[in-house]
Amino acid sequence: MNPDVQTVENNHEPLKTDFLEKLRVNGELIAVIVCGVFILFGWILDKSAPASVSVVFYLLAFIIGGFAKAKEGLEETIKHKELNVELLMILAAIGSAIIGYWTEGAILIFIFAMSGALETYTMNKSHKEISSLMEIQPEEAWRITKTGEERVHVSELVVGDSILIKPGERIPSDGEIVRGSTTLDEAAITGESIPVSKGIGNPVFAGTMNINGSITVRITKPSNESLFQKIIELVQSAQSEKSPSQLFIEKFEGKYVKIVLAVVFLMMFLPHYIFGWTWNETFYRAMILLVVASPCALVASIMPATLSAISNGARKGVLYKGGVHLEQLGDIKAIAFDKTGTLTKGKPEVANFITREDKNYEQVLLAVASIEKHSNHPLANAIVKFAEEQLTHPLISLETVEDVAGWGLKATINDENWKIGKEDFVEIKESDQFLVESAKELANEGKTIVYIQKDNELAAVVALKDMVRKESMDAVDQLKKQGLFTVMLTGDNEKTAQVIASESHVQGFIADCLPEKKVDQVKQLQEKYGTVAMVGDGINDAPALATSNVGISVGDGTDVALETADMVLMKNDLLRIPEAIRLSKRMNRIIKQNIFFSIAVIALLILSNFSQVIDLPLGVIGHEGSTILVILNSLRLLK
Repeated sequence: MNPDVQTVENNHEPLKTDFLEKLRVNGELIAVIVCGVFILFGWILDKSAPASVSVVFYLLAFIIGGFAKAKEGLEETIKHKELNVELLMILAAIGSAIIGYWTEGAILIFIFAMSGALETYTMNKSHKEISSLMEIQPEEAWRITKTGEERVHVSELVVGDSILIKPGERIPSDGEIVRGSTTLDEAAITGESIPVSKGIGNPVFAGTMNINGSITVRITKPSNESLFQKIIELVQSAQSEKSPSQLFIEKFEGKYVKIVLAVVFLMMFLPHYIFGWTWNETFYRAMILLVVASPCALVASIMPATLSAISNGARKGVLYKGGVHLEQLGDIKAIAFDKTGTLTKGKPEVANFITREDKNYEQVLLAVASIEKHSNHPLANAIVKFAEEQLTHPLISLETVEDVAGWGLKATINDENWKIGKEDFVEIKESDQFLVESAKELANEGKTIVYIQKDNELAAVVALKDMVRKESMDAVDQLKKQGLFTVMLTGDNEKTAQVIASESHVQGFIADCLPEKKVDQVKQLQEKYGTVAMVGDGINDAPALATSNVGISVGDGTDVALETADMVLMKNDLLRIPEAIRLSKRMNRIIKQNIFFSIAVIALLILSNFSQVIDLPLGVIGHEGSTILVILNSLRLLK
């Protein structure tokens, strides 16, 4: 897969590349089959026909089975000026043929080609997330014009255009619903399988499926800047970026191959003089050493596992910007959380609505909500929403409501004067002490208090709060069970921070944190714990996200989040974090298994060769079989 960033304008290119990749995989598989058939014919004719006839079939098997790997090996050697395992295999096969072991050399080519085809297949399988994403990206859209509708290519859409999306169609570009309502399947963006209902004013994202309603959407972003396109770029970037372990193995490979070739050269004549082996046996054992000492399994220990884990996360709406971050995730010892929009819902909700004993609860709530309906303040919106859920009667229609800037609202309903706002905005009397004491208790719980005055007395108090998400509590509990230290960094005051920290179950909190202070706190955590993760919404948390070892962004994939963080949760579900840590640890465990197993097999085969226990076919099977097992072990991470 081409690691270069693709845009929607040329989205046929990834599809074309994917087709060529599939063609290449099928071609490699066909070459392996044909190679095997020629080896079978050569083996049969070897017993009944002149040797020259069977050699022709073996030679054809060499060419058909080994061409792709020989070409790849030579190109890589010329490009990087480093020897590689492909050249070791080709040299071993040619050496076997030179001393008359045509069958063994052909079998080596066959199994090596089969191993290569399997590796290409597994790489393609791990890249399939890009293919599946590109396939659901619509190429055309119904643009609404003054004269009707016209079918245009997505690249022709500009910000401000209105498009019609019918039931069963996918959203072609990011936008906002301006007419109609529907249910959308947003699994491609968030990883969440449950459809969501959306109406006028709600955002929609390219690549999501419109299930049951016809809607008109106004384009808010160019097609090449859509959230969907950014996800594709992130996955492509992650798949092309190599982890530290992979980079080490690749550096090690070049030096190791040189050492193997040097040892093989010495083995071509030293055993003849030291152990008294025949020249034929000496050269034969040197060729076996070429095969068994090749680090094929070691080289394949890391990349397939990393790509499989990245693909696993992408399917669940968890995006990693590279293998290095996924590898580090399993090593974190502490994790810091932003409060608003991360641990909490990010929007105030009514927690308590307390009225005087002599006041009718529903009448007061109805009056208050009817007045607050005229304000766009988040607290007012929360009160209106609470009232609409509580009341069975429609709100009162008011002609005038006075907005006293910085204080609150004033209105008259049926000759009754109402005031809604801060404590100093209303008049408090001795008879209001019950409500005042209640307000103080609620304020001590970190809640924001709104006072309501009717005529000359306090009628009610409303306590609002940014509620902690249930999944945040569960996620923090799971992280603590995994042995991580959890801390909340917030710009709120000490009292509010203490309440939210207790409710969210974090082990510590730092209040009054401006962006600069959050960076300092992350650095202090790194000094104490080593590897630290930071979780935030990607705006005021961006500096801390960049400072941490692993920056984790939430908030429905904002632009800043996608650009700053190392890992992005496309849905505000912190439970994905402990899952991702478990995946990282599992990936690191599988990589260690692969490395240990491949080294053990190489050592065993080398010792067996020096002891003259194995011959070339068994050496080939042991070596290439270990490579296949390592790749299959890595594929477990796809599930």
